[in-house]
Amino acid sequence: MRTTLYYTLLTLHILGATIWTGGHVVLATTVLPRALRAKRASILTDFEQGYERVGMPALAVQIVTGLWLAHRLLGAPANWFSDAPLAHIVHVKILCLAGTAALAIHAKTRVIPRLNDDNLPVMAWHIAGVTGLSVLFVLAGASARLGGFPFFQP
Repeated sequence: MRTTLYYTLLTLHILGATIWTGGHVVLATTVLPRALRAKRASILTDFEQGYERVGMPALAVQIVTGLWLAHRLLGAPANWFSDAPLAHIVHVKILCLAGTAALAIHAKTRVIPRLNDDNLPVMAWHIAGVTGLSVLFVLAGASARLGGFPFFQP
């Protein structure tokens, strides 16, 4: 039963990552350039309204399953900050989550309420940041199974 729970959590975590990261890659590489060329903020807001319905629940699933997986693999939260190789991956993922949260809060409270056709580049920086962090999330997660990438090693 424990193995089934682990693989269920891992599957949900990977599906959440696929939706979250894939959506941001599409946003950054196709939607954002089109909005910048056309100088139309509505292109971004239209995409965001549709994507948010699946993207935010995917992020929530990642957070819940990520915390659960970290606890299952490393034990108590105090162990998540040890010098163990797996703990280093957890460190990176927690930093990515903090960065994502900071960018999201800033965007929701400062950028999006004032978003218009003239200040699209400010939103573009937020999109690039969240996209970069989401890719780093994926690389960190994959490194747990692949023996670690050099930049996740102590």
